Amino acid sequence: MTDMIDLQPSGEETVLLIGICLSRHADPTAQESLEELAQLCETAGATVTGTMVCRIGHRHAGTYIGEGKAAEIAALVAEKKIATVVFDEELTPAQGRNLEAIFKTKVVDRTQVILDIFAQHARTAEGRLQIELAQLEYLLPRLRKMWTHLERQKGGIGMHGPGEKQLEMDRRRIVENIQRHRQRLKEVQMRRSEQRRGRRRHGWALISLVGYTNAGKSTLINALTKAGVLAYDKLFATLDPTTRQLKLPNHQLALLTDTVGFIRKLPHHLVESFKATLEEVVQADLLVHVIDAAHPQVFHQIEAVEGVLREIGAHEKNIMPAFNKVDDPASAVNLPALRARFPGAVEISALRETGLDELRVHLADTLRNRSERLTLRVPLRDGKTLALLKTNATIVEETYEEEHVLMKAAVPITLSGVVAPYRLDPPVDNEYEHQH
Repeated sequence: MTDMIDLQPSGEETVLLIGICLSRHADPTAQESLEELAQLCETAGATVTGTMVCRIGHRHAGTYIGEGKAAEIAALVAEKKIATVVFDEELTPAQGRNLEAIFKTKVVDRTQVILDIFAQHARTAEGRLQIELAQLEYLLPRLRKMWTHLERQKGGIGMHGPGEKQLEMDRRRIVENIQRHRQRLKEVQMRRSEQRRGRRRHGWALISLVGYTNAGKSTLINALTKAGVLAYDKLFATLDPTTRQLKLPNHQLALLTDTVGFIRKLPHHLVESFKATLEEVVQADLLVHVIDAAHPQVFHQIEAVEGVLREIGAHEKNIMPAFNKVDDPASAVNLPALRARFPGAVEISALRETGLDELRVHLADTLRNRSERLTLRVPLRDGKTLALLKTNATIVEETYEEEHVLMKAAVPITLSGVVAPYRLDPPVDNEYEHQH
């Protein structure tokens, strides 16, 4: 055990980090996760001054860590005059209330730290909207804790309800705000969908960079496109997605999007709130998984990214691994195992701009044979187009009418312009396919 941490840039608030190990034996992943929490706190503007790992056999409903551990921490909080205790797990509202009563100080969890970082880094109206939704959904079940000072006034005739009335008013207001935010984000998703359809009509490939936070995605998009995206050595430095044009070696045009980084223990409701941004990942033709090859916990990071991709339904998409930071001597430890798991992956240094030509070639090769699932009504008199479709497209279904052929087919993107006059529907994002 060391000393404590501070979540305020002013340095006035001392904070103790609490990690959880659900075993009586040492668990290195608990310590790794706690070290990451320390980084999160530093990103939020804190100075880390102390950590503690609590080994428990199971989660306790009332306090998560059990009364004995809670009493031990309470004594330390009193001795060191700690202002805030930060848990590396998401606490239930009841656990948060109970621990604050025992510690007699503020208690926050990992989710709140992440939300705070997101709130600091949201620059666009859309980004702020998404983080506000996540904050509201986190706050709603925790309202009661905020009104405990009014609840203490209750008791006796005529004293029922000052806290309850305010609580219900606040709850109703938050629910209304959540509904309003969700509707506005639906509008954002619809707008993005229209933009994607326009890009598809022009035959542009859509590529999304995904990866663990701080894996180097912003540095890579800068190196590939000279985008001028701010790149910091901090967790969650990028929150708002950036899209830039990329010309591939075969002269094919693509759009490259930098997305918010993923992290272990990313709460489900946070993923839900960022669906508008993550839709860029779901609808991309190709995902480039940027992997920090020099990170000591690289395989845990890979698992976290793959977990989020499963949660948003993007795990079966075409995913190209790219080992970043191979110029770092620390990568030599991980590269043999990474190569065994991902044979043929591209090895790059986005910072030194090495390996990027090979990456561009891989992108071009992978995207060369893209196709789009379309419903077409082609005139029988246009024999040339029909011949092109018979030769190059995959016909799924066709029906002959008097003067037309009605067909559903996977059409190569290179024929998009040729068949455009005969489309019966606009490109549908979830029907977009790529064949390799």
